[in-house]
Amino acid sequence: MAWGGARSQSFATFLILCPTSFFLGILFSLFPYDYPLLWTASTPTEANFQTLENHLRFLHASPPIIARILHIVIAVGLLGFFIKLYRPSESNMLFDGASLALYMCGFVVYMANIVKGLRVISGGRYDAELVEGELAVGVKGAMPGEEKPLGRDDSLKVLSASNTILALVLVGVLVLQAGQWYAERKQIQETEQMEKEIAAAGKGTGSTQRTGGAKKKV
Repeated sequence: MAWGGARSQSFATFLILCPTSFFLGILFSLFPYDYPLLWTASTPTEANFQTLENHLRFLHASPPIIARILHIVIAVGLLGFFIKLYRPSESNMLFDGASLALYMCGFVVYMANIVKGLRVISGGRYDAELVEGELAVGVKGAMPGEEKPLGRDDSLKVLSASNTILALVLVGVLVLQAGQWYAERKQIQETEQMEKEIAAAGKGTGSTQRTGGAKKKV
């Protein structure tokens, strides 16, 4: 085991599972808003887009303490990974390393798509976002028609898709942590079984030697 032994490993796993489950709960609460845009065969209505837009604006306008709590929970998850990966074992490198990679992918999706999308939706400047980005990198002669900017509907769909990607990434973290628990449990069981077999073989050898000694005396 890595730093601190089994107890610190269990506590670090707790620090990983709680934030991951917390984020999945947040995404599940957004699922009723995302479902009409992505998961139905019928075309989304204007009311669906308006409902999601109003909800996202409300979220973005929430008090700063909400965002601070969210970022603290993200940091708690990272702390759990750092504890488990300090002087890692082979199991930690395999399962926790992959879990950390997925966790960081989720963080990138959050920062690049969700945070940026919330700012765009809250400001209502959908079409201007791409043009300003082109000018910022020095493409001053670019015509607005060369690349079609994302409108309101497409921007909302992208944000809903980002929520789905983030949910899949977080589920992957839970699956890897469950896989690590199962692998370590099987390893402990196999080790105990092997120790029992060795102990039984040792007892059998000792009794045979005692029996042979008794026969020689006779």
